[in-house]
Amino acid sequence: LTHEAALRFDPVDVTQTDPATFLTRWITHFVAPAFVLLAGVSARLIAERGTSRPDLARFLVLRGLLLIVLELTVVRVGIWFSLDPSFLGMLQVIWVLGVSMIVLAGLIFLPIPVIALIGGLMVIGHNLLDQWSAFSGLGWLAIVLHQPRALRVFSSEPNLIVLYPLIPWIGVMALGFVLGGIYGWEASARRRFLVGAGMVLTIAWLVLRFTNAYGDPTPWEAYPDPAKTAISFLNAEKYPASLVFLLMTGGPILIGLGLLDGWRPGRVGRWVEAIGRAPLFFYLVQWYVVHGLAIALGILAGQDVTWQWLAPPEKYAAAPPGAGFPLVVVYVVWAVSIVILVPITARYAELRRRRGGLLRYL
Repeated sequence: LTHEAALRFDPVDVTQTDPATFLTRWITHFVAPAFVLLAGVSARLIAERGTSRPDLARFLVLRGLLLIVLELTVVRVGIWFSLDPSFLGMLQVIWVLGVSMIVLAGLIFLPIPVIALIGGLMVIGHNLLDQWSAFSGLGWLAIVLHQPRALRVFSSEPNLIVLYPLIPWIGVMALGFVLGGIYGWEASARRRFLVGAGMVLTIAWLVLRFTNAYGDPTPWEAYPDPAKTAISFLNAEKYPASLVFLLMTGGPILIGLGLLDGWRPGRVGRWVEAIGRAPLFFYLVQWYVVHGLAIALGILAGQDVTWQWLAPPEKYAAAPPGAGFPLVVVYVVWAVSIVILVPITARYAELRRRRGGLLRYL
């Protein structure tokens, strides 16, 4: 559902946004790092349960290829509701999960310390590429690896948007694979490690961000308005995910994993658990539910919704005055979508558990 302000400016633009709009966008930053990190953890758990490395590699390659196809088909249509063949789509988190799985399929044959070193170098060192002019000269390869922008694919106009470059995310998944080894530890030791490591990452984020020394291409600034200063400090670069961004999100994710380890879910927890048993299915279906609700609500409000069926670059330029809804309406519709999606996801997860087979890839 489109927040009316987000049609006029970037919600993280410190000069135009407000705290509620910014924080609504900011809190979603934790999703992609958690997805990618836990995908690596899951691969390690599969390996630790006795799956051979060749069989695990085969699974990772097949699932990775499926994810790339889904990004360019099911996700693309769900986001834009457009079948215009001139726009190929946007390479986002599902694409980066897919490619990272394919790369991980090769990495798993290396010793764990080597995987940790490769992943660490990618995450910590990739911001060195920000100012390396020779890297920028690699053309489309630089875009795919580290410099997000639109590509021209069989077209004279840009028609494929690379939003998630690969380098830092491959490193995050590799580190997730390494991290997965701690789930063989005794529970209390595992929890202490996760919380302690999360605190170290959080402190590292605060130090790096405060000093503006390294790790993010956009330094934070002090403003007369303390709220704007806080927004500037929190507004780490996501495209590509900077070291500061990954520390800012990774620290709380590890702390959360430690605190929730062994948690017995109540009713709300069972909802979260239902989503967690089939997260890819939930992710794919939610685009259609939320986009459908946005169009339905727009029609009920008497708004022109024809722009909702367009693909970039026409889509947002075509949004008429008054399109979108206040932030409180966005939250209400978000809650309604969760109520719709959870039982659907739970039923699919149960079907997958009983049937198995190809359903395990989705």
